Amino acid sequence: MNIIFSNPLWYHYVCNMNHELNPWKVRESKVIYDNPWITLIEDQVINPAGNPGIYGKVQFKNRAVGIIPMDHHQNIWLVGQFRYALNEYSWEIPMGGVPHKESLLEGAQRELKEETGLEATQWTEILKLHTSNCVTDEIGFVYLAEDLTQGSPEFDETEALEIRKLPFTEAIELVIDGAITDAISIAGILKLAAQLKA
Repeated sequence: MNIIFSNPLWYHYVCNMNHELNPWKVRESKVIYDNPWITLIEDQVINPAGNPGIYGKVQFKNRAVGIIPMDHHQNIWLVGQFRYALNEYSWEIPMGGVPHKESLLEGAQRELKEETGLEATQWTEILKLHTSNCVTDEIGFVYLAEDLTQGSPEFDETEALEIRKLPFTEAIELVIDGAITDAISIAGILKLAAQLKA
């Protein structure tokens, strides 16, 4: 049965009932693969119809954080890099992984400095999201970074990045035209566009 809530606060009700609403039962769980970044788990389950089955889940060991650095003229910075898993080049907002022992803000500040050389004194969290939530528990956050100072980037050994400064309106067009395909970048840019328009 599908229930549609007309009350705008319905999602608060749903979020507070995660365990009561879970129709899955886990019979057994085992680790299939593990490395410093991800763990692949296979669960033996009873599905919502009451039948036995399996469910594979990728658990991320870091939280994803994206940053939209914006100057006083509403220019932002994007980084370009070749994404190994996709075998494609991608333009994105600066982003990276934040271990659970590190605060999200500290991780965002570190990633922004590493990838662009920028430092900011004003930080605002604008978005929380889940990516591919049918197969992974990855959680992502996006910050707006303002009051910027330019320094030198400190790239990771796994990063060969290009840095591009452009008007925020042009970044929105790149999302609409499909030139930016990274989910966290798209969500962050469109959320900020909506906030600036409001």
